[in-house]
Amino acid sequence: MRVVAGSAKGRRLAPVPAGTRPVSDRAREGLFSSLGGSMGGSVVLDLYAGTGALGLEALSRGAASATLVDSSPGAIRTIRANLELTGLAGRATVHKRDVLRFLRDSTETFTLVMADPPYDTSLGDLNALVGGLIGRLRGPGWRLVLTRPVKGYTPVIPVDWRLARELRYGDTLVLVYEEV
Repeated sequence: MRVVAGSAKGRRLAPVPAGTRPVSDRAREGLFSSLGGSMGGSVVLDLYAGTGALGLEALSRGAASATLVDSSPGAIRTIRANLELTGLAGRATVHKRDVLRFLRDSTETFTLVMADPPYDTSLGDLNALVGGLIGRLRGPGWRLVLTRPVKGYTPVIPVDWRLARELRYGDTLVLVYEEV
């Protein structure tokens, strides 16, 4: 895995920790191209961060800051290593926490949220994730990126959100939501 574009373009990332299914380079490249390339000062939240590749890509492309959340100790070690490898650690905060607990306990708001939950996440937890994001999406132009398996289920979304894009990369479905 590598950073696709921006200030850390081409940097190789640390090995993927066991039990982590990272978003492929190709899917990240397509996703960020569809988001407009530059993150121009975005405040980013990367949930189920795994290797941190989504948050790192956003930082490399100009995001002002990124908060990366994962509950796995191996993932946290890899995220921190990748932040150091790319020189982006100064604009990132890393939390070793359960994602749903983080959303319950935090009051921060974000302009871009990227959530890459495990494919076997229950429908109840997926709906709790969406519910936990209500009120966390900041200002006009906010976006939520949610990855799902192509043949999996997607959560019910609030009526004031709309599906702006649906991208497919192998067995990964990338959904981009925004405010109506």
